[in-house]
Amino acid sequence: MDWRAWHDEYDRPDSSLARRLKVVRRQVGAALDACPPGPLRVVSLCAGQGRDLLEVLDGHSRRADVRARLVELDERNTGPASAAVEAAGLDGVEVLTADAALIDHYRGMVPADVVLMCGLFGNLTDEDIQRTITFGPQLTKTGGTVIWTRHRSAPDRVPLICDWFEQSGFERLWLSPPDASFGVGVHRFTAEPRPLAAGESMFTFVGYDLLGRRATDAE
Repeated sequence: MDWRAWHDEYDRPDSSLARRLKVVRRQVGAALDACPPGPLRVVSLCAGQGRDLLEVLDGHSRRADVRARLVELDERNTGPASAAVEAAGLDGVEVLTADAALIDHYRGMVPADVVLMCGLFGNLTDEDIQRTITFGPQLTKTGGTVIWTRHRSAPDRVPLICDWFEQSGFERLWLSPPDASFGVGVHRFTAEPRPLAAGESMFTFVGYDLLGRRATDAE
């Protein structure tokens, strides 16, 4: 899969990805609005080009309060993200070209006020989705928000993802309607954060194209 070209769908206003992006941006803005006064920390896993966060921060009243770290492995995507950060003068935003699965890459930035897991769960096995969610208490501060996405194609895993978050100490704040072509969820962490587990890998990124092929091969 060419993940640089995949982002081109965001530039088509009628695409499902473009519609999902609008929803995610709205939820990111709402999460920042709800944060208490003072410095804020944001982390984004598999951040791609940072389109879900950077445009929101550029025009947000809290932009000067935010320190953010975007972690993305593909340098063809971190390049545009870094250019967008520079163009917007977002001095508190760091773009890191690295494996987003390795929890050590978030050290010094967690527990965060806002955690983005967008464009991630559709590329993982069910086991790794659940495993990643169990790391949520290490990534998110008490009262912090996780915003996540997952397609709603069969089998629809959105209800399970909600259950897994709620089993890990999160409460559901908002979920996109079931008749949308995409799932966007917002969960608030209500428990106490756990220490970062050094050296742990949260998931193995498979890719939705390969996952679909595996399912077909198994039929």
